[in-house]
Amino acid sequence: MDKKLTVDSSVIAQTKVDPVTFEVLRSIFEYASDRMSTVLRRASFSPILADMVDFSNAIYDYDCQLLSQAANCPIHLAAMKFSAEAIIAKFGLDDIHEGDIACVNDPYRGGTHINDMTFLAPIYFEQELLGFAVSRGHWMDLGGGAAGGQAFAGTHIAGEGLRLPPIKVCERGRMRDDIVDILVNNTRTPHFVKGDLQAHVGCLRVGEQEMQRAAAKYGIVTVKAAMKQLQEYTERIVRKSIREIPDGVYEGEDYADTDGFSSHPIKIKVNLTIRGSDIEVDFTGSEKTVKGAINSPYANTASAVLYSLQFFLAPHAPQNQGMFNPIQIKIPQNSWLNARWPAPTIGCTTLTSAKITSAIWQALSKAIPGRVTGSTNADCNWFVSSVVAPDGSTDVFSDLPAGGWGASPYNDGMNVTEDPLGNCMNMPAETAELLFPIAYEAFELRQDSGGPGRYRGGLGAVFKVRYLAEGALSMETARTREGSPGVAGGERSDVQRQIKIHSDGRREVIGGLDGDGNWKNPLLCAHPFGYGETFMFESTGGGGYGNALERDAQAVLEDVLDEYVSLAAARERYGVVIDPATMRIDEPATARLRASRGSRVAA
Repeated sequence: MDKKLTVDSSVIAQTKVDPVTFEVLRSIFEYASDRMSTVLRRASFSPILADMVDFSNAIYDYDCQLLSQAANCPIHLAAMKFSAEAIIAKFGLDDIHEGDIACVNDPYRGGTHINDMTFLAPIYFEQELLGFAVSRGHWMDLGGGAAGGQAFAGTHIAGEGLRLPPIKVCERGRMRDDIVDILVNNTRTPHFVKGDLQAHVGCLRVGEQEMQRAAAKYGIVTVKAAMKQLQEYTERIVRKSIREIPDGVYEGEDYADTDGFSSHPIKIKVNLTIRGSDIEVDFTGSEKTVKGAINSPYANTASAVLYSLQFFLAPHAPQNQGMFNPIQIKIPQNSWLNARWPAPTIGCTTLTSAKITSAIWQALSKAIPGRVTGSTNADCNWFVSSVVAPDGSTDVFSDLPAGGWGASPYNDGMNVTEDPLGNCMNMPAETAELLFPIAYEAFELRQDSGGPGRYRGGLGAVFKVRYLAEGALSMETARTREGSPGVAGGERSDVQRQIKIHSDGRREVIGGLDGDGNWKNPLLCAHPFGYGETFMFESTGGGGYGNALERDAQAVLEDVLDEYVSLAAARERYGVVIDPATMRIDEPATARLRASRGSRVAA
């Protein structure tokens, strides 16, 4: 017989783990998650897992409460609990056996977007349930109306690919070939599927091994008691941090540029209510479910809320369920942030969650202005392209050209850094050119893209990739109407833009604002590219912090010398006049210019 919970809960509650053992077990729990990620990255076949690190791993306790997580994708991590609970609800503990592995990617059963596959394995020791190992990875393609499921022309979840309810892919240690066949048959990249599946299996097994070793050494009761005490420890730290925020109601908002069909932005409104050591996050007033594929299911929205707040609460605390217990979330039933079937959701993780973060950070800027940063470029800028090689073989290429982060009260923002939702990496040019018929032409800092401020927003990038075969590119992005907002008087960054460079060198804006001020829908769906044509993307930077006229003039000069800021922007945005012949500050002219604009800061 297999299991289940035989240790009395009162015994666990009464067991006090000494400080040394507590710290050792805390480290073991964290190491189990970290080792899972090491194995998954090394064993996976697809570059989106092996090179871009678009995955997450975690250990949950026997009550399915988060115990530890690796430093992977924040948007995955809080949402994974909802998928784990959906699997347990489907099968029940009596039908989850040692050696089983279940998976789910249904956005309405704890998932995010369809490409994010979640796998769960129970962890047993001497027939006692210790907990669960959970792994979520973004798979390159699971079918749908466009490569990577980015069917932004569609209005139904069915157009985004294979949607799996909780299902077992492995039973008592044996893989189910019928399920593997279904996965292979529903992808444009069958050459990645089996390898990535085995990589997830391997990472779950090492998580299981580490937890079993801990139980063998310290005993089941001690390990289970340490699980609960660790979560309580984190909750105390987080609640202490919340108490340092003044009580009150703080408003913030942001928006997606479009859902692909609307001519108007899709707004997010959020109220943060701080009461003692509790936070309520209320999205009442946000728009209703939209037609296009940016709707966010509850798990995705909740995950975005939770990681967005943890940046400013207790990022130093052990990462577990205790982080989330003080936070309550309220989302209207008909909101685009609480999507129901059959609303399409493919852009929820990479576009919508970033706007949720920006709205929450803008609300926090009113509560703790001395600690909050300007907004990031607030997008993953995820694009996927089918490519057809000269020999007729097909593949799917993807990348995440990052932008800048917002400035803080102490420093300029970081340049070209993945949005907080991801913690992923861009595709290495060498890997991409080896695997796909493309050529990287540029990935460089974009001058004047950071939001002006006393501290400047980080810079975005100019990204260019040339097609050496036919292709069809799909992409979600935003910040094409306005750049990233600043805080405390900081200004917005530049806008983002998608450009097609034809083989004759002619440039055509295919998403965002063109030179005449005309705006084009930036949610691209299977936009065709031919041999020799180049896709160019201009990502934006982060928002600024503080009045730009209060920026140290010498810092502006350094930015000009580094080509972060142009001579014209130094004058127009910062009020600093630099002699182009000597590349020195014209101090009298700078003082006059700044004084005329109301600044009392001297050059």
